[in-house]
Amino acid sequence: MRERAEAEGLLAQLRRPPGGRDGRTMLWTLFVDRTGTGVWAAVCVLYFTELDRLTAARVGLLLGVSSVAGIAGTPLAGRLAASYGVRRVLIGCHLLRVAAMTAVLACSAFTPLLLLVALATLGDRAARAMEMLYATEVAGERRSAYRALSRTAMNAGYAAGAGLAALGLAVGTAAAYRALVVVDVASFLVAAALVASLREPARAGAESGSGAGAESGAGVAEDRPAAGSPSRPSPWRDAGYLRFVALDAVLTIDDAILNVGLPLWLIHSTRAPHALVPAFLAVNTVVVVLAQLRVSALVSTARQAVRVVPLYGFAVLGCCAAAALAHRAGPLAASALLLVAAVLVTLAELVRSVVSWELSVALAPERARPEYLGVAGMAHSTEKAAGPLLLTGAVLAAGPLGWLTLGAAATAAAYAQRHYGADRLALPR
Repeated sequence: MRERAEAEGLLAQLRRPPGGRDGRTMLWTLFVDRTGTGVWAAVCVLYFTELDRLTAARVGLLLGVSSVAGIAGTPLAGRLAASYGVRRVLIGCHLLRVAAMTAVLACSAFTPLLLLVALATLGDRAARAMEMLYATEVAGERRSAYRALSRTAMNAGYAAGAGLAALGLAVGTAAAYRALVVVDVASFLVAAALVASLREPARAGAESGSGAGAESGAGVAEDRPAAGSPSRPSPWRDAGYLRFVALDAVLTIDDAILNVGLPLWLIHSTRAPHALVPAFLAVNTVVVVLAQLRVSALVSTARQAVRVVPLYGFAVLGCCAAAALAHRAGPLAASALLLVAAVLVTLAELVRSVVSWELSVALAPERARPEYLGVAGMAHSTEKAAGPLLLTGAVLAAGPLGWLTLGAAATAAAYAQRHYGADRLALPR
């Protein structure tokens, strides 16, 4: 009965989310977008190897360069949003992805593909920054609750995309692969149309003393220029905010652990059956659906976010310890330990998703929020590019000691973020 009540609560909040009609439309946008993204994530490697005949090394280079290009997407989008508005920039991001992925269908030479996939990734990362900014403005003080709902919508989209990709991959023909890319392109077109139906959100910074900035404490208020000042704060000249972003990049390592570290560790360094690898994604999806709202309830203010940050480090440390113990365990014990690791890293992901969003908004001056959130988005983009290299080149190579070192480093970074956040917000630690 309790699970049923929680499910009904989730459905009720999805029907009446923060932000009203615009908030609901953005949730649909997220679902549609992530459906296409899920399709492409499942098919891209096979598409390049089977249709474009690229070697594994070239596919790796293509995806790696595109990840690096994506880092530039978030600050660029933030800067454009300050001048042209979030809605217009988000539509432009989706249309850029439409153009790039449509061109991929007609291209097979490596160099043009490199450019096209880089542009698509840049548009993807920029779109995510704009989605975050739009939700922040529309949901207001209820942004943590909205973050939980948006993650539910996104995970549902990824699952739908993976299902569609499975159907196409089961057919396995060139036409089926191309049809999946067309589905990806169509999802971006639909997402752009949904965004076009939204209203441009009112700028929170236009309201003196309101919203998250007023609640965040004196540390942020001091960063704002005096009323009527022609200058506009720049995140690139804000050493404190850049420090937050650098630490936040470390505190997104859960993504690489789940998608790269645990699968490769299972296959190459444990006796667990290889068939267990898909269970990591299944565990992640189930835990997110069941626990996201509950975890988000812990963080509704910057004060709470600062206090909760260490939970991320402990969850990652527990995950890494379980992975290390699985190295010499038997098949059954190794399987159990790796599933525990998947649960713990998912809990870390849930904590990170709400804490990172809350602090990136609360630590930013309201009048320059687009630029600041654009720079904040670089944390996840940087992890996407560097995280897999860290896991494969250092952690997995060092064995169990590498896992324990990673867990200790994540815990130390979490406490550093807590210390810094408390100082920035002038809160007692």
